[in-house]
Amino acid sequence: MPRGTLLLFKLTSMNMTIRLIFAILLSSPCCLISCSSDISVTHQSYTDVVITPDYRDVTIPPNIAPLNFSVAIEGRAALLVDGTDGSQIQVHADDDGLFVIPLNKWQALLDANRGSDIHLTICQKEHGEWTAYRPFAIHVAREEIDPYLAYRLVQPGYTFWNRMGIYQRNLGTYEQTPIYENQYTDYNCVNCHSFPARNPEKMTFHMRAKSAGTVMLQGSKTEKLNTQTDETVSALVYPYWHPSEDYMAFSVNDTKQAFFAHSDNILEVFDNASDVVIYDVKRHEVFSNPLLKSGNAFETFPTFSPDGSSLYFCSAVKVDSLPLTYKDVHYSLCRIDVDVENRTFGTKVDTLYNAVKEGRSISFPRISPDGRFMVVTLHDAGNFSIWHPEADLYIIDLQSGEMRPLTEANSPDATDSYHSWSSNGRWLVFSSRRIDGLYTRPFFTYIDEEGHAHKPFLLPQKDPVNYYEDLFFSYNIPELVSGKVKTNQHSISKLMKDTEGIDVSYAKDVKSLR
Repeated sequence: MPRGTLLLFKLTSMNMTIRLIFAILLSSPCCLISCSSDISVTHQSYTDVVITPDYRDVTIPPNIAPLNFSVAIEGRAALLVDGTDGSQIQVHADDDGLFVIPLNKWQALLDANRGSDIHLTICQKEHGEWTAYRPFAIHVAREEIDPYLAYRLVQPGYTFWNRMGIYQRNLGTYEQTPIYENQYTDYNCVNCHSFPARNPEKMTFHMRAKSAGTVMLQGSKTEKLNTQTDETVSALVYPYWHPSEDYMAFSVNDTKQAFFAHSDNILEVFDNASDVVIYDVKRHEVFSNPLLKSGNAFETFPTFSPDGSSLYFCSAVKVDSLPLTYKDVHYSLCRIDVDVENRTFGTKVDTLYNAVKEGRSISFPRISPDGRFMVVTLHDAGNFSIWHPEADLYIIDLQSGEMRPLTEANSPDATDSYHSWSSNGRWLVFSSRRIDGLYTRPFFTYIDEEGHAHKPFLLPQKDPVNYYEDLFFSYNIPELVSGKVKTNQHSISKLMKDTEGIDVSYAKDVKSLR
């Protein structure tokens, strides 16, 4: 046999032998951790590995994107993700210690382990052998979260206006798409986006400075609203939709800001005046009541109850000489009966949290869809809690009246502030500055049937360490949405720049409920 033919025969026989041996090894139970990968653990360490972000022992929805994270260990690193159903994902870290978990495998694993724990084991390879560190668990809830998150990206302190926009994130992937970016309207301010009951078909947001007005999106219909009236202190500001979707509550605010050189709060935002009004979407009218427009109080942050019969808001006794006296401004939590269709209000205001008595201040009341719980932000003074490091989330049982901190979700020394509920009332997204004290990032916490929070987790990113370190923007007003918001930015831009818009009028024929 010629030498070349003989060599080819030997190589072919050797390849067949190697394949046969490899097949036997794969079918053998000799691997300690897995029989479907090259990761064969021979040593066990009972120490923990620091992971960034910290996803240890968090509770997550079954439709969330992979929780990629990074580790700082020498040599090669691998990750084993085991489900209670026997499924497993194995991932090797890149040179920077980043684990990128395959999306499809992750989604299948979570779906198969709803209501159970998955266990994650970090392994390190040294001297040709794998050592497994102490595993940690992630609990997969049965309840899903709404598929999209809407938010504004803005630089802290509003220093630069040339890059600002309202965006949405697909929570099942890492896809971010714009709802509206201010580059289309000469880099003006866009803010205060709001949806009725997380409905992506309807939305409002404001434009300030150039092309000023309120954008009202209702399916294929878009309106430009001019909401300043002679009877209100400003154009419409902080919004909340009535469950009928035919009305909205707004505050109107004469808002200022002040910078302090010798204070824990570098920036303080405050109101010289503020009231609460209700906007009739179909008639383009606003109306109110003297109990919501007191000259001796600041009223703001309105919120309807899920059945629409109650209007909650925050109210503070008027203080002069602002901003020097901003620490003396304390907002109470109040409620009034309302019938929006008949434009009637109750004759008295109930105080649920008395700021004068308690000496602190409440903002952002938000009620769970079933009406059982309300989450608020509690802080020392004022109403702009996102700049207060002492701000924390508190939950109120509206059946018993009990109020307590959401200890499991709050950070010990950083701002935890603006928040919104999921459609099923099991998830809460909130803004927190716990990472660096400067930039707000969205965190999610599971709220059980008794109103207890679980350890929150940071919005996942494909490469979270580099993404958040390189992002010089804050996530502002995170709002869960039940589907993707569809907008035409060019059409909105043309409407706001080229048309005069619809003038909103003030209606005075309101009555008090008997």
